[in-house]
Amino acid sequence: MPEPSTVALWVVLALLVIFTGVAISRAIRIVPQASAVIVQRLGRYSRTLDAGLHFLIPFIDKVRATVDLREQVVSFPPQPVITSDNLVVSIDTVIYFQPTDPKAAVYEIANYIQGIEQLTVTTLRNVIGSLDLEQTLTSRDQINGQLRGVLDDATGRWGIRVNRVELKAIDPPASVQDSMEKQMRAERDRRATILNAEGIKQSQILTAEGEKQAQILRAEGTAQAAILESQGEARAILRVFDAIHKGNPDSKLLAYQYLQMLPQIAQGESNKMWIVPTELTQALQGIGAALGPHGPSGTGSLDAPPTPSYGDDGGSFDAVEVDEPSLEDPAEALRRAREEAAGAAREAEESSRTARRGAPEPSPAPQPDSGTFDEPTQ
Repeated sequence: MPEPSTVALWVVLALLVIFTGVAISRAIRIVPQASAVIVQRLGRYSRTLDAGLHFLIPFIDKVRATVDLREQVVSFPPQPVITSDNLVVSIDTVIYFQPTDPKAAVYEIANYIQGIEQLTVTTLRNVIGSLDLEQTLTSRDQINGQLRGVLDDATGRWGIRVNRVELKAIDPPASVQDSMEKQMRAERDRRATILNAEGIKQSQILTAEGEKQAQILRAEGTAQAAILESQGEARAILRVFDAIHKGNPDSKLLAYQYLQMLPQIAQGESNKMWIVPTELTQALQGIGAALGPHGPSGTGSLDAPPTPSYGDDGGSFDAVEVDEPSLEDPAEALRRAREEAAGAAREAEESSRTARRGAPEPSPAPQPDSGTFDEPTQ
């Protein structure tokens, strides 16, 4: 059995070893990167330990706090805020901050995170209270800038730098959200209607432009066709006119042409009367004088040769040769036609004047070379 003195010695040695271990552990301090350690000596601030190995005086120097120097992100719960138009909105905020002075962050404020949260709430209510709902929803950058400026000034003495402030969500009341959705739907419907109307307008404009161009092209084609047709008719009339002049026609041919035109003049259900031209009566007289068995010899035709005489037995004598008929001078015929046209114009003017005065219209003088025929009874 060991002696009591020996046991006491071993106990003292064990306590000495334990004390030495504790002292060594308290004397040696390893600070990690991006961290700072606040050391107090006998209850007062002594120094700030940076990253690395440091030695302290056991039981005299004491670690007050360890501060994380990295940028930190704190999201605060939604806060009810009243806008200038008396609407309550719920706003979530996110704060990005970084400690720059570990000593101030430990000794200037007890809990800088809680201090930042309360300062953010009060500042947010002041900023949102001066804005209406529409401005609150559309002015996030302005609100973030104002919050950051106020928080950075207030937290500077705490050794905290506020880098950014973001509004994570702005939730208006349910009734306001429903009204906003209806307004947005109405706005989108209006824009859709306007776009549809613009499309219809453009379509109608393009259709009208196409029809306009088509009508212009058709009109140009019709004009070209009419021009070509008139040129063809003019060439045909010139050729017929040249052929007639080369053939040297006489009055019998003209009378035959007048007779061919009589049925066409009498055509039409609305024809009650028609006037026979002077040239037609003269041609008929010539034909009657030339073809009639008892017509006056030597008269009745403008340029026809004398008709042959017939004997009592029905035989005919030999035809007497006559000279080739000659046509009327064109200048003389033109002058005579102009005089007749002027006389007809004067008679028509006198008749119109008499009708306007209400006087009975004087009967025209009988013309030997014109006649009036009633429409044949059907």
